[in-house]
Amino acid sequence: MALVSEILTKLTLSYGGEREPKCPTVVPAYDFNPEQDAAKIETAIKTKGVDEQTITDILTKRSCSQRSEIAFEYEKRAKKDLVGALKGALSGSLEHLILGLMKSTAQYDASELKSSMKGLGTDEESLNEMVCSRNNEELKEIKKVYREMFKKELEKDVSGDTSGDFAKLLQTAKRDEPSNVVDYEKIDNDARALYEAGVRRKGTDVTTWISIFSERSVPHLQKVFERYKRYSPYDIKESIRKEVKGDLEKSFLTLVECLENKHLYFASRLGDAMKSKSVKEKVITRIIVSRCEVDLMKIRAEFKKTFGKSLYQTILEHTKGDYQRALLNLCGGDD
Repeated sequence: MALVSEILTKLTLSYGGEREPKCPTVVPAYDFNPEQDAAKIETAIKTKGVDEQTITDILTKRSCSQRSEIAFEYEKRAKKDLVGALKGALSGSLEHLILGLMKSTAQYDASELKSSMKGLGTDEESLNEMVCSRNNEELKEIKKVYREMFKKELEKDVSGDTSGDFAKLLQTAKRDEPSNVVDYEKIDNDARALYEAGVRRKGTDVTTWISIFSERSVPHLQKVFERYKRYSPYDIKESIRKEVKGDLEKSFLTLVECLENKHLYFASRLGDAMKSKSVKEKVITRIIVSRCEVDLMKIRAEFKKTFGKSLYQTILEHTKGDYQRALLNLCGGDD
């Protein structure tokens, strides 16, 4: 477990100085009226049996900043906190989803990280997903917000809960900035170094792997993985499966999948969460809520390409009730 922490301390995605373009499915509502929305939500909460549909339709069709304005207006008129009122009015998966929407993306990620380390055992799969799929900018904000929310350092909590391995991966993830000049010599050197540190020798020089995986720019690594095939009889994913096991293997594989195509990674996670009768609602909620104002439109496109049916239709088949309604609203339409 110690090595997993080391990897998760260092590995994040960073595409360099330019911000990744956003492709959200939830955007600010036109003709927004926070006072009117707050009044409708207050009535919905007071209604006998709770009008969950009204609450869902308002909060899933407003942006994060608009929800903050609604919360402010609600507190002004009801003399109570909206989040507390929603906790009392809702339950189950719908409650978790709606409360998640009342946080910023970084606050939600920080809360999910905290929750993955609560109680007996650690949810390494969730930690892997959140750490390896976030870029430097996102992780920096998550760490800052985590400190504000829980008065603790994220790295310390992760390391205390996972024997120190995940923590090292979270600490200093500063990747090289992408360059307009392709350094073919460095690409070749890194590809050969990965091969010589793994498949070619007995045992794996994990330190070399961590160094290359965590420090090189994303475009550079994409070329390294391609070049790697010239040295190794296996591609980089096959090599990882042969060289490392357990949580360390999952960490490397998650990172490679995110480096190759982050939106396909999320689409695959959503597909896996809805491929059987036992639907993984926590995974679905986490991905939809955390990506709906970031890049869910791209994830939707990858989902349709991979599974041959739309994310919207898949949600329709595998979920029900107001929870389903909330997910469909956040999904933003059919493809």
